[in-house]
Amino acid sequence: MSALNAKLQEITQAKSGVTRLTLTDFRNYQNLRLNTQIAPIIITGANGSGKTNILEAISFLTPGRGLRSAKLADIKRIQNSGDKSFHMAESWSVAADILKNDEIHQIGTALQKTSGDESAEIDDNLRSYERRIVKINGQKISQQAELGKYISAIWVTPQMDRLFLGGPQPRRSFLDRLVYAFDLEHAKRTANFEHLYRQWFQMLKNGVADRHWLQSVEAEMAALGVAIAAARRELIARLNTFIAHEPDDIFPDVRLELDGLIEKMLSSESALNTEDFYLSHLEKQRSLVRQNESVDGVNRTDFKVFFKKKNMPAELCSTGEQKALLVSIILAQTKCQILDKGFAPILLLDEVTTHLDNIKRDALLEKIRQLHVQAWLTSTESQNFTLLQNNAQFLYVENGHVTN
Repeated sequence: MSALNAKLQEITQAKSGVTRLTLTDFRNYQNLRLNTQIAPIIITGANGSGKTNILEAISFLTPGRGLRSAKLADIKRIQNSGDKSFHMAESWSVAADILKNDEIHQIGTALQKTSGDESAEIDDNLRSYERRIVKINGQKISQQAELGKYISAIWVTPQMDRLFLGGPQPRRSFLDRLVYAFDLEHAKRTANFEHLYRQWFQMLKNGVADRHWLQSVEAEMAALGVAIAAARRELIARLNTFIAHEPDDIFPDVRLELDGLIEKMLSSESALNTEDFYLSHLEKQRSLVRQNESVDGVNRTDFKVFFKKKNMPAELCSTGEQKALLVSIILAQTKCQILDKGFAPILLLDEVTTHLDNIKRDALLEKIRQLHVQAWLTSTESQNFTLLQNNAQFLYVENGHVTN
């Protein structure tokens, strides 16, 4: 056993993960309670039975909008009333007992109607505001970043099979989620930047010419943008260094890069000089907004991945190679988190074995077993997980009902 694997196993002896999960009016589940092991959890069932909904519920125990990036109102359970009409639940909730290094914590999150504020979503049908609230050990928290102290999750979904193709937004979002694990304030910074950017963009489009207001918003955007770019650069450097020193024996080595104006500038300039540049850049870009064009900055950064051995961009690799590259990143991130944070992330792997050959599929399952992490894996085929038959908890989903 390598020194790294020995260290990882030593840390993960103090187990972390979900030991009880309760869903209320969440997607297709009216009421669901699962008692779970800190082990691989295999969820099988037909397409549309609700397997992914369970993984999505767990993802809502972390900062952000979950693995589907869904609108909060869209998660409410919809029930057929029997007369060709449908009834939507008033709210939804997810509650869990979280084991972290042998201590149990209660985390709950739910949809709540509010009088309306900047963080709430407007329900056009109900003409009311709704927002997500979070409680930790019975205490309501104001910042979702606090969740990162108790639980961390990494996910792979079928939509990510095309992560390296198309536009940069999905790759950028994937990268930012990886950053959250090491920098708890990154989620708050990215959310605040996006909020300010939308405000700034809309005011310029509407012809508002309040110079002092624009300068104030641009100064805040520049400061947030440089902090976001710096956190992304730190994560990329961390993963590249880890992969170079601890190459995987089965999955391909990757090289990660950032293609972004502000990130590139930080490689040669101080944060202060970069912030001054960004502020000036935003001011100069006001005319582009009025012409309905996007503005370059951290909101347009691309996350580039290369197959190191072939020196080939991921987008030019085969479908199977792209899935293997994605798994390589996930495994490196998982190991880095365990070593850095002292507790293991939860892996939410939705149909992850698709596009992996049998060797790589079994290699991934064996690595999950060796890491002692709680991994939730879904598939329509239980035989894909024969390797874990003595080391996993198997659940079967049918029509919103879960059985062992």
